Amino acid sequence: MCAFGLAASLMVLPAIAEPLTVEANKTVPLKLKGSAASVVLGNRNIADVAVHDEHMIFITGKSFGTTNLMVFDRAGNQLVNTEVVVTVNSSNLVTVNRSGANYTYDCAPACRSVVSPGDDPQYFNGLMQQQRGMQSLTDAD
Repeated sequence: MCAFGLAASLMVLPAIAEPLTVEANKTVPLKLKGSAASVVLGNRNIADVAVHDEHMIFITGKSFGTTNLMVFDRAGNQLVNTEVVVTVNSSNLVTVNRSGANYTYDCAPACRSVVSPGDDPQYFNGLMQQQRGMQSLTDAD
């Protein structure tokens, strides 16, 4: 293969990045090496993406877990192909076990209930209903 052919083939290889770690309820910027035309996120229940411009996107952690992120340019070349790992900052979390049922609170600076998989189903569902109600207040048409 000639030097030009080798260089051309290297330019279309997908950019394989290390896993991107973001805390739940936090946002991190991702600067792109190239101009993005499309962004694909595997599971929007785990993370979300906001496009700032063709060179910068923001990843927001939504729920503990792992998903994948791919970014392509207009020619269909892959600019990013990475795992997005959403973690939970557990330094402020307190889990109370009452009669075998878990209840999780974020205690910084004051304790407030938080949605945490594995908590008592009735407690968890009640918190989810409250969050959906709060979200509906910000989803103005």
